[in-house]
Amino acid sequence: MLNLRDLYIGYSEDDKRHIVAETLNATLPRGVLTCLIGANGVGKSTLMRTMAAFQPPLRGEVCIEGKPIGEYSAKELSERIGVVLTEKNMPADLTIEEVVGLGRSPYTNFWGSLSKEDCRIVDEAISLVGVESLRHRKIYQVSDGERQKTMIAKALAQQTPIIFLDEPTAFLDYPSKIAMMQLLRRLAHEQQKLVVLSTHDLEIAFQTVDVIWLLQQTGLHTGTLDELSRSGVISSFLDSDELYYDAQEHRIILR
Repeated sequence: MLNLRDLYIGYSEDDKRHIVAETLNATLPRGVLTCLIGANGVGKSTLMRTMAAFQPPLRGEVCIEGKPIGEYSAKELSERIGVVLTEKNMPADLTIEEVVGLGRSPYTNFWGSLSKEDCRIVDEAISLVGVESLRHRKIYQVSDGERQKTMIAKALAQQTPIIFLDEPTAFLDYPSKIAMMQLLRRLAHEQQKLVVLSTHDLEIAFQTVDVIWLLQQTGLHTGTLDELSRSGVISSFLDSDELYYDAQEHRIILR
């Protein structure tokens, strides 16, 4: 479903290429919840944006169903990839319901009007993330956590087989973090979606996800938590003077 093939990520500035990470290779099928972790500044957001076709690879390919994403039209990509990023770039005068309704844009007519089926899908997405009571409030009137849930509902309304989420549990209280991760797991397993998220909430992620992508300067390490724990990769990432990783219990412990 999703393949990274000798992928180089980064950005160009003044005709110079700045490589953030290189030679990244990975494969993911549908029905899998994957967590992208790594130190600050290692390139997690850059990788997420590259996979979502928001910026081009410096070299190599991101492929969906065997086809490089650069060969898809914008409409084709909007029907395949839903994205939730941390930027706050939504018009402030839209209601929660209207924001979620934007997720139906790839499927609406020229005027952007929603059909009864579109409205049903929007209602379902709003219900799934638990913002029913906020549907008529403006996006600027809600908390950061409520806004985050709204943007996830918008991605759900888009009904794409792939969803990328950059820090989806940011701004949420602890019970909401757990509920959100469980929701994403259900979407992956029950609706056979390919869900990739980045997070710093490692202990919650370790209890929920199927696959870990650990991005380091040495490359991209992929596998289940058990596999990466046995190989020592997780310990090498987490162990420090302040904490260590218990590979047997999958727990992060303060020294």
